[in-house]
Amino acid sequence: MRPSEATNYYFNQAADQLELPDWMRKLLVMPKREMTVQVAYERDDGRIDTVLGYRVQHDNARGPMKGGLRYHPAVDLDEVRSLAALMTWKTAVVDLPYGGAKGGIGIDPRTLSKRELERITRAFVDQIHEIVGPDSDIPAPDMGTNHEVMAWFRNQWEKYHGFNPAVITGKPVEEYGSRGREEATGRGVGTLAVKMLKRLNRKPEQTTVAIQGFGNVGSHAAKYLTEAAFPIVAVSDVSGAYFNPKGLNIPEVLSYTLKNKGSLEGYQGAQRLDADALLELDVQLLIPAALGDVINHNNVDRIRAGLIIEGANGPIDPEADTKLKERGVIILPDILANAGGVTVSYFEWAQNRQHYRWTLDRVRQELDRTLSEAFESVWQESVSRKVSLRTAAFILAIQRVKRASELAGWMV
Repeated sequence: MRPSEATNYYFNQAADQLELPDWMRKLLVMPKREMTVQVAYERDDGRIDTVLGYRVQHDNARGPMKGGLRYHPAVDLDEVRSLAALMTWKTAVVDLPYGGAKGGIGIDPRTLSKRELERITRAFVDQIHEIVGPDSDIPAPDMGTNHEVMAWFRNQWEKYHGFNPAVITGKPVEEYGSRGREEATGRGVGTLAVKMLKRLNRKPEQTTVAIQGFGNVGSHAAKYLTEAAFPIVAVSDVSGAYFNPKGLNIPEVLSYTLKNKGSLEGYQGAQRLDADALLELDVQLLIPAALGDVINHNNVDRIRAGLIIEGANGPIDPEADTKLKERGVIILPDILANAGGVTVSYFEWAQNRQHYRWTLDRVRQELDRTLSEAFESVWQESVSRKVSLRTAAFILAIQRVKRASELAGWMV
């Protein structure tokens, strides 16, 4: 199943509960605009290379469209289309005044120099600058991009349109970025893990955790969960999984990755396993925080965790999702679980518009409040309708986008 088909599958499960007619489903699912552009750039050796870039703008009924910029070899139009739709539902479920968009380029940033990445980014902005802006579509970091890429993007866009840091979020703090933005997605995952355990009357110290992916999301989630007394027994990245049944020393692991260019490779404080083995460990809580579609028909029968929090976008395919639900596994869906990033991106955008900077404490307090309110709404919807948390989240999101579209006028 293609990524966009998976997203629409989950959408239709919720739409069935709401008894939406076909014409309305089509209206809410179809993107407003899809753009594919040629991105030509100069390599360090003087050669000219050309790649494809994408920007999909899904819906703007609730406000300017919002969505990350992803650099990864697997990026294609269908993946970007799926992620743009997920952003519409994500911003709606946490009640931010945004719609959804997404962008990406099919490159592997690990094979490119810093100067080459900058040239690609600036060339991409040259192609799409007319369709993005602080009142229309606001990009942000995603897989393979970071605050530095956002600074290049902003600088290139402002060459056409003048000073306006609100055009993009996830910028360096020195360049009008928000305090707490880098940690936001992982911190949000941790915050929601605590909320979910309280609802289930479980204690963090008795809940073993495995985190697949130890990049920005996984590492910050691990830090937060450790401070909340969760025993984290395994983490992984592309180099493998690192497992200690008695619990990893997360401060030591974080220190090691800082000294090792962000990689876990060579870490000696745990047993090394194949990277995919982490998903099948006997733990209470599993957090897939890397790529999509990592839990699928091939391995779903070997997943032993009773709780899953989706730190990544689309880590569980629909077939696996159905099987896990039948087994009683509780899944906190991506459109809520990893919404911390876009929430603090909204705070950054608001600060840029106000020309006023918030303290880190205020950012964290507002993040906790926003995610807590969204979680309680989704939980109550799940209980009242007797549906999964995923379907409940989509129901709330669809209702909000539908209402905004009705108030604006369907034909506008």
